Amino acid sequence: MSETYLDHLPAAFRADPFLGDFLLAFEALFTGRDDAGAPGLQQRIDDIPRHFDPGTAPADFLPWLAGWLALAVPANWDTDTTRGFIREIVPLYARRGTLGALTRMLEIFLRPLGSQVAPGDVIVYDAFDGLPHYFQVRLRVLDHDPERIRAVRETARAIIDREKPAHTVYAIKIVIPTMRLMSEELIRREGRGEMLRLGRNTWLGTAEAGWLGGVG
Repeated sequence: MSETYLDHLPAAFRADPFLGDFLLAFEALFTGRDDAGAPGLQQRIDDIPRHFDPGTAPADFLPWLAGWLALAVPANWDTDTTRGFIREIVPLYARRGTLGALTRMLEIFLRPLGSQVAPGDVIVYDAFDGLPHYFQVRLRVLDHDPERIRAVRETARAIIDREKPAHTVYAIKIVIPTMRLMSEELIRREGRGEMLRLGRNTWLGTAEAGWLGGVG
């Protein structure tokens, strides 16, 4: 049988049924002993430390935790993405204004857009002779959808404007998939699966002379 507040009183007080009912109200408030099973005040106080850890904080508390770090969590992020970003943001703040920090910020924010932007698909260049304080951001997007490409461009521009040093200027270059001729050795080295292969499952030109108005 679980212990109650009444058990801590002298026997003379425990004999009074009113006192037991009176103490139940405080038990429900402080220990959560009620029919609904809601946590009591003491449990909520004991749980406070886990709210400050992005790995253990309740999902509905993550936007508050992000706000304390000057972050606005995009609505399309899932819980795991949000937890990971909050955990990483403090070290990134220490590197703010560097190429590495900007690259990582873009990778994190662009990946949930469904644009398949992954590590290695974001490259920031700043080695331009005769163009001081200028850099270029190259984004490789594995998608042809104009709306997704537009979302990538707008999101990238918002992140860059917020993170770049104030005196710098930049340009964004988005690279989308096009036809690429690769050797068998390069395909194996890059670990790619089945692709379009010239002469096997794809053709350049036509197979019959005179087709398409005589163009052979």
